Amino acid sequence: MCRAGTGRPAGVHCPDREPGRRLAVMSTHAKRERLLLADLLEASGPDAPTLCEGWNTRDLAAHVVVRERRPDAAGGTLIKQLAPRLDRVMAEFAEKPYEELIQLIRTGPPRFSPFSLKQIDEAANTVEFYVHTEDVRRAQPDWTPRELDPVFQDALWSRLERTARLVGRGVPTGLVLRRPDGQTAVAHRGTPVVTVTGEPSELLMFTYGRQNTADVELDGDKDAIAKLHETKQLGI
Repeated sequence: MCRAGTGRPAGVHCPDREPGRRLAVMSTHAKRERLLLADLLEASGPDAPTLCEGWNTRDLAAHVVVRERRPDAAGGTLIKQLAPRLDRVMAEFAEKPYEELIQLIRTGPPRFSPFSLKQIDEAANTVEFYVHTEDVRRAQPDWTPRELDPVFQDALWSRLERTARLVGRGVPTGLVLRRPDGQTAVAHRGTPVVTVTGEPSELLMFTYGRQNTADVELDGDKDAIAKLHETKQLGI
């Protein structure tokens, strides 16, 4: 996953095709989000902006494909020594026909990929595909909020609870995430403390470095809030 504001791995309105029918048969959140992302990338075209600085939709599509199909290079997102290899492979895939990249995303990973296993796909890709869909949608000046069902919001919250301390490990303040119903997760211990309140989907966007587009409320010390909004240390 790209971190917003960087050029390395971390909207346009996309009308539904056959509203509700195709998504209703999807067995997991990850599969649904995969198809939504593929449709949105296709509708947006290869040159649309995204929230990942330096990346257009072609670059984002290439990232998704490399992540699932080239594990020998994808580790460059986390391992500095592999970064040059990742850059080369990303550039190679970005040169492929855009339609081919979209089809590779839509059809999913090959059998040898760990992502082909339903449990791993669900655990690793639900947030990945949701955030990247919003990376495209929210990069547009006329984007509108997307309504998510409560079951999906709960699924996003479950994942956020498990990763909160990882995504918030480098922030310069204490950080508490809170749902409107009062459930909380501590992302970083420290003082002063900033509490960020919003739906799980919006808290995800905030903690994955998309602070400026997240619909959340921040409570706490004024200077700490300013630091949190400006930090590049949120996200994985």
